[in-house]
Amino acid sequence: MFNLTTYLNRRRDMVEAGLQHHLPPDNTRPAVLHQAMRHPVMAGGKRLRPILCMAACEAAGGPPEAALLPGLALEILHTYTLVHDDLPCMDDDALRRGKPTTHVVYGEANALLAGDALLTLAFEWLASATAPAPYPPGQLALELARAAGSQGVIGGQVEDLAAEGRQPDADLVDYIHRHKTAALIRAAVRMGGICAAASPDALDALTRYGEAAGLAFQIADDILNVTSTPEQLGKPVGSDAELKKLTYVAVHGLEPSRLKANALMQVAIEAIHDLPGDPQPLIALAEYTVHRAC
Repeated sequence: MFNLTTYLNRRRDMVEAGLQHHLPPDNTRPAVLHQAMRHPVMAGGKRLRPILCMAACEAAGGPPEAALLPGLALEILHTYTLVHDDLPCMDDDALRRGKPTTHVVYGEANALLAGDALLTLAFEWLASATAPAPYPPGQLALELARAAGSQGVIGGQVEDLAAEGRQPDADLVDYIHRHKTAALIRAAVRMGGICAAASPDALDALTRYGEAAGLAFQIADDILNVTSTPEQLGKPVGSDAELKKLTYVAVHGLEPSRLKANALMQVAIEAIHDLPGDPQPLIALAEYTVHRAC
């Protein structure tokens, strides 16, 4: 019988070992930069994106190891977005993953540069992760670049900042969530499928899974920001309301948000039933994403 806790622990161990191996040591000059880079990366976290990448590779019939380095690139790119998101010019958060944020420990300038360095390092790693045929060699870097740029994560962040204090707007909150959060989760499962040389049909199924699961994940985060504790969330609770952020809960209410997250979970699960590999980890991850809040 599949056990999600065991699976997550094993995959997290792979991710942690990979990050320790590939990140520059903290005594490499300039030491303060490498310490500031390692501080948010090695602070823990769910490691959801690299685990999704490996699980998608398995679901498409490949070995998880084939997706490890792309998964690590996803993780440090995601971490750079958090470092910048926490800066005083953005959300001005002092706590992330239960620890002081990077700018609190190392100063704003070093935090900004650490985020820049993590972003650059993500694509350095992907430059050595050649996609298998029938995909072009640079497909993995292309997937992440599209998800992270002005029409992905960064575009979502711009709209998120502009939306603070605005009246509830269902279309706008959907745009923000799909770009700021779901785009990277969609990229994670697509990259895992590509690492397994997935067929066009399999890659399409993974794409539909990633879009639904990614949106469900952010709605669950919105719910947790209202209902959780700082210890459970690893960051301040109620910060969305304090900053007057446009969230799914703010627009639709708590119970409709729970219903929507559950409906998206079902869409994600139904998308991957016919994949050639083992879809159970992806199914369990979709359920975990929603059940942690609902």
